[in-house]
Formats: sequence, C-alpha cells, structure tokens
Amino acid sequence: MRKLFLLFIGVLGLASCRPAGSMDEYKGCGLEGDAKREDVRDLNTEKNRYDFPDSAAIDHSVTLRAMLQPGDDRNRFTVGKAAEITGYVIDVKVGGDESCNCHARNPEDRDTHIEITIPTNLIEEKHCVIVEITPRMRAIMAAKGIDWSTDNIRKMFKDQVVKVKGWLLFDEEHRNQAENTDPDNPKDWRATCWEIHPVTSIEISEWK
Repeated sequence: MRKLFLLFIGVLGLASCRPAGSMDEYKGCGLEGDAKREDVRDLNTEKNRYDFPDSAAIDHSVTLRAMLQPGDDRNRFTVGKAAEITGYVIDVKVGGDESCNCHARNPEDRDTHIEITIPTNLIEEKHCVIVEITPRMRAIMAAKGIDWSTDNIRKMFKDQVVKVKGWLLFDEEHRNQAENTDPDNPKDWRATCWEIHPVTSIEISEWK
C-alpha cells in the first residue's frame, strides 16, 4: 500500500504532511489501468502513482532546457526520480481516453495535459514538454479544497510562466510522436517523451 505524504507548497496552498488512505484503485480503475500488455501495465502504474516527492528525490540536473535538448534521449534521465522545471504554458487540454485511466470518457477521470516550452521558442507543440495532472492527484487536491480541474488549470496557468514539480516519466507509447525519438516526423506533436507525470505541484513563477 502506498502512503501519501502531502507536501504541497506554492500558489495553490500548503498541505500538511500526513498519511492518507490507499488510492491504488480509483473509481474502479487500478494503478495498472486496463492495459493488456505487461510493459504498458508497468508504465501505467508509474503514471498513476500518488505519492509526493521529497527533496532527496529531486534530480536538479533536470531542467526544461535539458528536456528540450535534441537527440535520442531515451536514457537521458532516470525514471523514478522527480524534477522541478520552469517554463511557459502554451496550452492546457483534456487528455485522451487512455488505458492508464481505463479509457474513461468523463474529463474529470482523464489526465490534464499541460504543454510547456521556453518563452522564446516558436509556440508549437513539437517544441514543448508535456506535464500531466492525473485524476488521483486531482482528487487529492479537491479533498483539500483546491481545484485542479482542467478548466481551472487552464484559466489559472495558460499563457503564464509556471514552476512544476512531480515525477519523471518516459512515455514510451509516444516514441513515434516526439522529435527526439522520431525526428522530422510530420505527426510529431511534442519534443520529447520525457514528462513530469504526475504533477504534484504547480505555481506561477518567473522565467530566469
């Protein structure tokens, strides 16, 4: 059973550090989602984690610029470490009906995709890093009176510079849709498969 230690500091408030009940199953969907393949089930379990990183888990070598560096980046960072990056939000969207969320159709039961880039970049999806808020994290925040719905995240953070903290993840399912792992593919819609997923903290910041 995972233990939840709420450590959330920023514009959205301060959460006390305390254990909470298991969310291994959320609305009938387990951490592995409804994936059939073992590798995707393992990936979904990483996507659906709901613990909060402490300072020792943060890899300070991970920055937005490092994530956006070109080249095959499959081994650039370490899955299971956490990161904190700062960048400009070009868009906020409801995620797809994916296996990690048991192909839920209701937006509140799907991930929130936040597209982040360097402010001086061309404002295009293929120059961005994707960071994601999951339904479990949204529910944890809702229980504390914090609205992490996709609509509210868009209202608060679109076209703003933000600081985002959370767990590093390489989303292998998008390997053929990212510039770094499938260069010059006209169907690329992201720079890298590396994500912060799930996001555990987001706040307004300044570009440095």
